[in-house]
Amino acid sequence: MKLTAFTDYSLRVLMYLAAAPDGRATIAEISEAFDISEHHLTKVVHFLGKKGWITTSRGRRGGMALARRPDDIVVGRVLRDTEGNAVPAACFDPAQTRCSIVSCCQLQSVLAEAVESFYAVLDRFTLADITRNKRVIASVLRMHRRLPDRLSTGTASVS
Repeated sequence: MKLTAFTDYSLRVLMYLAAAPDGRATIAEISEAFDISEHHLTKVVHFLGKKGWITTSRGRRGGMALARRPDDIVVGRVLRDTEGNAVPAACFDPAQTRCSIVSCCQLQSVLAEAVESFYAVLDRFTLADITRNKRVIASVLRMHRRLPDRLSTGTASVS
């Protein structure tokens, strides 16, 4: 299953915020770190805010932060929100299929099971799980603010 750029960018935003030394960032910071258009990120940030994954604020100290603790953000749930209903083949959408064997095809049930398995794996992991290496992420993304010592063990979370 190939994820959309929208989902990719959504996960990058969440990972950036989880690794950010003070738990906050701006669209400009994330855009620069990942070399992604601010225009695209604005749409992603708006969506993540509407879904309750992040909070946003304007003004001098504005930016965004995670709305939940990283260990409360399940990767599979984020993907379901960003991807919508999984459609691994055209036959999953009766309005678009032109397949003459759709009424008796066994492939549909195999693909449906594969999609369920895909999400079952993702449901086992949280944002905290995939950002346990906060210092490395911060270093690679050149986050120049110092990470507090309490985050160095990987056990504390940034809210």
